[in-house]
Amino acid sequence: MELVVRTASADDTRAAGEALASLLQPGDAVVLCGDLGAGKTTFVQGVASGLGIGTTVTSPTFTLVKRYDGRLPLTHADVFRLRRVQEVIDLGLEESDGVLFVEWGDVVEELFPEERLRIKLTTEPDGSRRVMVGAAGTSWAGRWERLEQALESWTERP
Repeated sequence: MELVVRTASADDTRAAGEALASLLQPGDAVVLCGDLGAGKTTFVQGVASGLGIGTTVTSPTFTLVKRYDGRLPLTHADVFRLRRVQEVIDLGLEESDGVLFVEWGDVVEELFPEERLRIKLTTEPDGSRRVMVGAAGTSWAGRWERLEQALESWTERP
């Protein structure tokens, strides 16, 4: 399953993240990938807003993992600076009791649960963001139609 949406601004990217938040359940894992500056943290800021998190969400690049409390606890990690799989394992990300978002997670995707979303953000020449959402597992299959509806405002039409 794959869905492609386009956001015209950082505010749009946040709004798409906020729309996704309404569908998240405890134990959900989301792999975020894309170039530097593509909007990974911006997307997570929207998710945090949708989860009722009032704290400012910033990139966990140097702290590696940040946790926030909301409707569901949000664990936001960044594995860009890690060089070995064992370093990622040592973060204990599987202990998240809410939802998990991992920036640069595509490099260690095999460590994630089979049930997950993969979100790839790319910057387009006009400054917009292309957001490709892919799902694995039966949990997302059951929520896919609702996800399409939640992101309909940004859906890219062929």
